[in-house]
This record gives sequence, structure tokens and C-alpha cells, in this order.
Amino acid sequence: MPEAYGDAADAAEAGTATDDVPRSGGRSTDDVQPSAEARADERRFRFYTAAVLTLGIAAAVALSAWLPFHGSVHLWWIGPLLAVAFLGAEQLGVNVDVRSGISWTISFTEIPLVIGLLVAPFEVVLAAHVLAGVTTLLARRVTGRVLYNAGAFLMEVTSAFAVAGLVSQALGSPAEMPWLAALAGTLTAPLASTLLAMAAVRVLRRRMRIGTVVRLAGRILVVGFVNASVGLTGYLVISKTPEAWPIVLAVSLGLAALYWAYSDLLREQRDMEALTDVSLMVARSGQQVAARPASRTGDFGVDVDLDEWTTIAERIRDQLAAARIVLRLRLDPDEPLRTVVVGDDLPRESQGDLDDDPLLRLPGSHVRHLRITETNTRIRTALLDRGAHEVLAVPLRSANQLLGIVEAHDRLSRWRGFGKYDVQLLGTMASHLATALDNRRLLATLRHDAYHDPLTGLLNRPGFRQVTAEPLRESENSVVLRVDLDVFSTVSDALGYTWADRMLMAAGRRMRDTLGAHVPLARLEGASFAVLLADCEVEDAQRIAQLLRGQLSAPYTVDRLMVEANAVVGYVATTAPENAERADVDSLLQRADMAVRATRSGEEVKSYVPSMGQIFLRRFQMVTQFRQAIDEGQVTVHYQPKVALPGKQVLGVEALVRWQHPEFGRVDPDEFVPAVEAAGLVGLLTSFVLDTALDRVRRWLDDGLRISVAVNLSVRNLADAEFPTRVAESLERFGVPGELLTLELTESDVMQDPGRALPILRELSDLGIELAVDDFGTGYSSLAYLRQLPVDQVKIDKSFVFGMGTDLGDLAVVRSIVELGHSLGLTVVAEGVEEDLARDQLEAMGCDVAQGYLISRPLAEDRLEAWLQARTVRSLGRTSESSGAVLTLLT
Repeated sequence: MPEAYGDAADAAEAGTATDDVPRSGGRSTDDVQPSAEARADERRFRFYTAAVLTLGIAAAVALSAWLPFHGSVHLWWIGPLLAVAFLGAEQLGVNVDVRSGISWTISFTEIPLVIGLLVAPFEVVLAAHVLAGVTTLLARRVTGRVLYNAGAFLMEVTSAFAVAGLVSQALGSPAEMPWLAALAGTLTAPLASTLLAMAAVRVLRRRMRIGTVVRLAGRILVVGFVNASVGLTGYLVISKTPEAWPIVLAVSLGLAALYWAYSDLLREQRDMEALTDVSLMVARSGQQVAARPASRTGDFGVDVDLDEWTTIAERIRDQLAAARIVLRLRLDPDEPLRTVVVGDDLPRESQGDLDDDPLLRLPGSHVRHLRITETNTRIRTALLDRGAHEVLAVPLRSANQLLGIVEAHDRLSRWRGFGKYDVQLLGTMASHLATALDNRRLLATLRHDAYHDPLTGLLNRPGFRQVTAEPLRESENSVVLRVDLDVFSTVSDALGYTWADRMLMAAGRRMRDTLGAHVPLARLEGASFAVLLADCEVEDAQRIAQLLRGQLSAPYTVDRLMVEANAVVGYVATTAPENAERADVDSLLQRADMAVRATRSGEEVKSYVPSMGQIFLRRFQMVTQFRQAIDEGQVTVHYQPKVALPGKQVLGVEALVRWQHPEFGRVDPDEFVPAVEAAGLVGLLTSFVLDTALDRVRRWLDDGLRISVAVNLSVRNLADAEFPTRVAESLERFGVPGELLTLELTESDVMQDPGRALPILRELSDLGIELAVDDFGTGYSSLAYLRQLPVDQVKIDKSFVFGMGTDLGDLAVVRSIVELGHSLGLTVVAEGVEEDLARDQLEAMGCDVAQGYLISRPLAEDRLEAWLQARTVRSLGRTSESSGAVLTLLT
């Protein structure tokens, strides 16, 4: 008769295990429930067991009185023969799995039962069946439900004889058992067992749908009817024709073979479903890991939540009908194995140190079927430690790296233990799990790399954005800090990027040690860091910012050198009214960056205030409006004359850009030029000034005047390989000779990348253009580089010229620059000349050209023309290449 095993009934429909209810004696899943609930379920099932056993005994006694035993010593062999038949029927059972989660065993017990109804008294059949059933349970090491199953055995046989007796009386032949009565009684036995199992499901508070019960009962009746019919037919044929027993035996064997074939077919189908289920579970869990947001500490590594692996282990256990499934998984290369146990608890001694576990040292990646009778002492000891008689073990490997191991302990559904199908199924599942583990680790690595800075290991900007999203929503008083190392670019230039990177890593460690492991910390770009202080008051944020600045400003040891450092911190609090509406991390970082930029006024830790936003908004508006400003004439060019010493001839002018903004008024070049340059618009600015200046020179040439013009260059112009071509095109378009154009560049611009700037400068020099080094004396170039540069002029920085009259050091510097320039064959220009004393000193030193307020301020084009007419006199002059009029100052 059918016996349910595993998750026979409600696991199919409701996902709830009932493996402790049916007659298989399968282990309950109560041990994985909370202890209080498990104890309550166990108490209820004990009462139910006592009720079933009591009812079975009472029913057997009552039926025995109704059908008293009238034995015969000549039939003593019937009892032992029936017991052997029942025992054989139990052991030769066929495990049939219609769907994943539905499993019962066709045990053929209906055949000896129907024969027993026809040939033996009730008491004999009852004793034989109970003895065979209990013996089978003990052989399968199922001891926790023996009393319940014994009561079920009593109810099965009692109900069978009761129904058979009633049918026999109804047919009018109470003295003997007709075949119809025997058939009805035989079909009653499995139904009685099923009803008891369903009642046990309710006692254990498991849910089961009515449709599931009906379908299960229908299957049981069909199989019971086939088995009973075979047994009844065989009995009737042999009793009438004893010589026909070979035919009956052949039919019985054919039926058994049909059952086995059907079982194998369904098992293959079920195994495919199980593989699909496991693959889908792993895929879904991988997607959940990918979609799961990071923790506040920035944990984007392998997911350590084992719930999904527990579900997978339960599915494998259901499929193999194992007493226990153990998954030992290495979810992170730097972490020990994590253990997932589904089914019976592991003994305490088996949960210790796994480093020397022989099962974890199994070679290869194929399934090993290990039994307690193994000759290998270490493996036998490992099985004893696990409390298992047989184990299917398969290592999970990827590229010879151990990812974990899957263990299946003690099959429950078959007395003979695990078979070849179980080995094949577990091997295939293990292959899927190994691939899934490897893919999850790869996915975790990719996610970690996508959200972490590879140099410092801290969060990057996207990682910081994701980690801080939830804390910013939950906390009403958070603070975002931005920390910049000012010395980073200097270290990169002086020692190289390798040492600068080491300094960054050291700075990251200092910040992490100061803030602790649970504070979100990120490296944004370059030497900029960001910190989120959740649930933090502004006063505490100020203190932490000062602490960070102090830690980061301490000297760094770089290759046995002590590098002095400096750090500035800007922070913004979400509690401020101006930040309440836009508390997203990008807006807060932008405002913290404004505070960092404001620290350059001297204060090293600064909080954001709304006025900072107005400053940067002004810069943003200027950059976005710059093209329009040029088109509308808001941007103009002013000119400051340069005069020869001592002749006082006007040799040229310097073109200086000015912007009269309709909203902001006159904007200082020191404000808008760096913003335009940072926005990548310096090419537009240079082209505008160059064309405007060359147009002015062209008109002077048309008037017979040879006045040169000087235009300032940006470092970005020196990095543009097409710049010399555009300058040549402008000179040709306006018809201006190259010697009337001077291009000025600073020492620092050239020295940022001399290898790239030198070819550009040589091309410009080949066009006949004069090249001048501006602000000479304030940079860090060497004489060797100065000799390599194809320059024609050096301009003494005005800071030295201002101080000549009062500072002997400045006077000495100016004299040295004049002598150095002349020794290299260069024209020396002094800018910032504002007093007669300075002019006289420069003239006495032999300086060639003077420029400054003493001569003239920068003038608009119309005012320059007026100045030239009022302050100069025209005379004929001649050079080596051309002649024309020159202008000389009147005084």
C-alpha cells in the first residue's frame, strides 16, 4: 500500500513539510522552527500519537471480539509466512515521485493483506503486519515515530477486516470471506492510513488544500486497487488451478517491472524539475545580491545572508529524501567556510575546526558515496562525528579552488540507501552550485570594483552616493564633509605619482582610523575625500573636521623623506534651512566643495553658508554667458603701452581683456579668466583677443605706425598642437608681420610640461613672432630650461619692481634678472613701473622696456588713440627690415 515520504502532501501545494507524519517515519522539520513552537508541536503530536495508538488497540480488541480467532495447529505457518510477505513487500517498495515535493512508496503490502483476508484470522494478519512494519522502521533507523506508526498499522488492518466483515455479511456469507469483501477491505487500509496522516498534518498546524487531499487519495486508491487485484487474482487462480502459479508469478513480476519503469521515468522528470528549480533559485538569489543596496559601511561584497542557500539545501534534501543536507560554502575568499544545515542537527563535535576535515580534502569534483563501513579510518571517523551511516559528498570547485562542499546524509525514502540516480543528481546539482558560486563571487567583485576606489579601497563617488542615500533619508541632522589635501599636486610633481599614491593611501588609513569602521568614507577624485556623519550635530561636526585636518596635516613618511602636508575641510549640515529642500548627496557634496574653496582665504575648516553658493552661481553664469558676451560686445580689449628705455619710444602695447557685465558690472579678469579657462573656453578667449589686437595693429600699419601688440597665452594654448596654425592664419588674414606680435607666457605654464610646450613655441618662433616669459622670477624654472626656450623677452614681475625703492633684496633681484636676460641675448621688460625713481633705477641698470601706471593705465581703444595723440610725437624710424613712423613720449 502507498506510504508517503518526504514532503508528500502539502509541500506540493502549500510548501509545508509533513515528513514526520506519514508511515515512513521521515524526520520532522520542527528542529528548524523556533524552539517554543517546536516544543508545542511536539506536545500536540504526542497527544495525537497516544490517541491513535489507543484507538487502534481498542478497535483491534473490539474487532477480535466480533471476529473471534478459531485457530488450528496445522496452520501455524500462516502467521510467519504472512510476516515474511509483509516484510518483503515493505523492502521491495518502489519510490514514485509524481512531482517535485510529492513522493510516496508503492510497497505492495496490499498483496499479502488481501491474501491474509482470505486465508488467515484477523489476529494473525494484525500481528504479522505490525511486526513487519515496526521491523522495517527500526531497520531504517526511524525511531521517533514508532508508536504513531504502530497505531497506524493497527488501524489499517482493523479497518480492513471491519469493512471486509461488513461486506461479507451484506453478501449473506458471514462464514467465509468472498473475494469482493477482501477487495473492499484491502482498499480501506491505505485510505485509513492516509486519513490519519492528514489529521496529523492538522495537528501540526500545517496547511493542506482539499484538492491535494483528493488527488493523493485518488492515486492511493488506484495503486491499491491494482496491487489488490493482482494478489486476489493470483490467489483465486492458484487456489483453483495450482499449476498456474508460474503465470501468476510472471504477471506479478511484470507489474513490478512496470512500476519500476514508471518510477524511473517519473524520477528523471522530477530530477529535471529539481535541477531547474535549483538553477532558478540560485539565479534569483544572484539577482537579489546584485539589486540589494549597500550597507551604511559600504559593504558591496559577497552577500552573507544564508537564507537563500537554506532554501536551496531544503530543495536538495527533498529531492534526495535525505535525513540531512549540509552545505559548507566559502562565500568570500578571505572568510572561513560558512555552514548551512537542513534536516537533523549536526552533533556538536562535528561543528568544530574544519581545517583537518577529510571530506573537505576529497580530490576532484565528483560525488563520493561514503559509508560507515569504509576502510579509511579518518573518513569513518568523520562520518561518526556527523552521526551519519552513509554520506554523498561532492566538493564545489572552480579553477582548482575549493568553494565549498555539499553533503547528503542517510537516505530515508529507501531502506537500501542512496542509489546511482542520487549520485548523478547530486553531481549535476553540485556543478550548477559551483558555477553559481563562482558567478556570484565574480559579480560581487565587479560590484565592489564599481563602487570602490582601487587605490585606497575606500568608496568612490558612485559608492558614496548609494551608501549615503538611506542615512540621509532617515536622519534629519546629517553632515557631509569634503576633505582636500593641498600638498598632493606638489608631491606628484616633485616625487612622482607613485609616492603621491602612497601618500593618498596613508591619508585614507588615517581618516578611517579616526572615523571608525562604520562611517561612510570615500575618495572622490585626486586628493579629495568625502565623509557622511549621520545623526551628528554641527558642533560635533566642527570638532571632527578639526580632528581630521590635524591628523591629515601631520608629516608623511615617503621613502625615508618627511613630506609636510596640509589639509582643508569644508562641511555642510542638512539641518540648515538652505539645505533642507535639497538634501541629496550630490547637492551636499557640491556645497561642501564650495566651503573647501572658501578655505583658501586662510581658514582651514569652514562651514558652508549661502553666500558661497552665490559666488559659484555667479561664476557659473559668467561661464555660460561668455560666448554671448563676446557676440554682444560686453567683452573688449584694452591696451597698456610699453616704452623703450632710455629713448622713450612707444614700442608696443599689451592687449588686456575686460568684461562689462550687464548684471555684475565690471568683472575683474582675475575672476572670470580662470573660470573661462577651467570651462575649456580659453581658446575662444585667446582667438578673440588675438584677432582684435591684430586688427588694431593692421590699422596702425595703414596709418604708417609700427606698434607691436602683446597677447597673453594660457597653458591650454601650449597644449594645443593646432594653435600655431591658427595664429599663422590670423597673421595672414590681417596682413600683420610676425615681428609685430608678441605672445606672453608664464614660467609655470611652460614648466608644467616642457616637452609638450617646446615644439609649440618653436613653431611660433619660426613664424617670426616674439615670445616673452611673463612674471619672471616668481616661478621655478631652471636656467637650463630657459636656455632651451626660443624666447626673445623676459618680463620682470611687478612685485619686485614695486619694492626696489625700499627693499635692497628686490633691487638685487631686478638687477640680476636684467644681467641674466642680457647675457642670454634677451630683451628685458619691467612691468609695474609707477614711480620716476623706479624708472630711473631701471634705466641705470640697462633695462630695455618699461610698462606701468607711470606711463599709462590700460586704456580702451578710443582712449588709447587720444593718449597717443596727446602724449607722443611722431618721427621717422628705421629698422633692419622695414621703416615707418615711431612714437616718442613728449616727457
